[in-house]
Parts: sequence; structure tokens; C-alpha cells
Amino acid sequence: MKRAQLSIPIMLIFLFYLWSGCSKNPQKPDEGGEPNLDIPGWELVWHDEFNSTTIDLSKWEHEVNGWGGGNNELQYYTARPVNSFIQDGKLIIQALKETYTGPDGTRQYTSARLRTLNKGDWLYGRFDILARLPEGQGLWPAIWLLPTDWVYGGWAASGEIDIMELLGHQPRTVYGTLHYGGEFPANVHTGSSFTLANSEPSFSEDFHLFTLEWDTTEFRWYVDGTLYQIQTEWYTTNAPYPAPFDQRFHMILNVAVGGNWPGNPDSTTLFPQTMEVEYVRVYKKAEN
Repeated sequence: MKRAQLSIPIMLIFLFYLWSGCSKNPQKPDEGGEPNLDIPGWELVWHDEFNSTTIDLSKWEHEVNGWGGGNNELQYYTARPVNSFIQDGKLIIQALKETYTGPDGTRQYTSARLRTLNKGDWLYGRFDILARLPEGQGLWPAIWLLPTDWVYGGWAASGEIDIMELLGHQPRTVYGTLHYGGEFPANVHTGSSFTLANSEPSFSEDFHLFTLEWDTTEFRWYVDGTLYQIQTEWYTTNAPYPAPFDQRFHMILNVAVGGNWPGNPDSTTLFPQTMEVEYVRVYKKAEN
């Protein structure tokens, strides 16, 4: 992924958000206590704390396929409880090394991909996801948004918003990216990355909070409350700015195995691997 270049005006905005502390992130609830979902300036509109015993299908649906996500991925996404389940108040997405055959053929890995399509669809807002990620060569966890209505055409003319992606062989670095422009292969992307200090627990060793704030002309990415990227420029070939990011999007949580970007697992990759999600919270700007 290309690293976005920040102009001087964007850098000034960036420094303002760092100084103002306007996007302080809620902490995990104390043991035995109730989580504090309130954030000054924001109103909660959708959330899942994963406190039930099974995945809430009024909020999520499984995508079941083995077609490789357009990226030559190796996994078969299933709806089986072995690949996605609730445990100890967390959503677990588990990638396994196993031979599995479905309508799309036989694959040597399985995993899960969940989405909120037509169950959670949003235009603008703040997205908070507290998660612990897998690691290892060939693992590719992602928290991202796709268009609900594809108003401006196929990928990526209608946009894609990547809140967090990680390459398993780089367990201390995550990426935030926008995809836009024309339909493939005329698409483009811009983004940046965030790397934890060596003194901090890696993304697989502890839970970290991934936040995206999205309004009419700006996206802001945070890790654990630290702002690391602002984007204000994008386009689609089929409508004027601020398209394509002026339409509804839904959320996807998945762990891919292999693919063009991370490469395939090798002899060092251990299975099973899991992404654990403690909560997903979506907010809209509070009215004054």
C-alpha cells in the first residue's frame, strides 16, 4: 500500500486533532462493571458487545464462499461454529488449516467473514472496534466497510473504506486505506500505516482499539486514541466530490489466509489463528 503524503494544511488539521483530544476513546469496562458507551460529541446508534452465547444474526450474516476474495486468497469462508463463535464475551473468528470442500471447490484452509449488510448500514459516523489480531505469515485480518447500494458502479468506483488491515508477518503494523476512482482496473487507493513501539504489546498480544471517524469531507484513523492519518481527497469517475463516500456503507470482519498482499502461509505459520473482537460500536455526530 502506498503511504499517503500530508500537505501542510492537512498536517495542521492533523496536529489540531492530536492537541484537542476530541477523539478520546472509551476504555474497556472494569471487571464486573458495565461498559461506558458514552463519548462526548457522539451518539451511539449501533453496537454489539458480544454478550450473548451465539452470534446475533439480527446484526450479522455470514458470507459463505471459496472464491478467494478477488485476491487469490486460500480460505473457504464458512458459517460453521468452528470458524466463528462467541466465547467469554468476545466474537472469535478462527482460521483453520484443514481440507474443506464446498460448492466453490476444495480448499486447504477455512475461516469466517461476517458482515452487517442491511442490518447495519451507515452514512458518516465514528466506528470503534476493540480487537486482538492473529499473526503469522499469510494471515490477513481486516475490519472494513463496503458500499451497501453500489450507487456509482462496481469496485472500486463506489468506494471501499479499510478501517484496519494487518499482514501477519508484520504483527506490530496496521494499515488504513481508501479505495476509489473507477471500476477495476481503473481503481486507485491511498492510505497510511501505524506501527506500535517495541515497548508496547503487539496486535496479537493484547487488545487494541481501532477507530475511524468519517464525515462529509474527511476521514480520520486512530489506534488506541492516537490519530495517525487524515484523508480529505478522493474521487469516483461517475459523480462529483464527495462521491463515492456520500452513500451508505456496511461493516465486514474477516480473517483471510494467503493472497496477493500477505503472501501464503509457510512452515512458520501456526494454526489455528484467531481474531477476537470485544465490541463493535458505531456512533453518529451528536446534534448541538
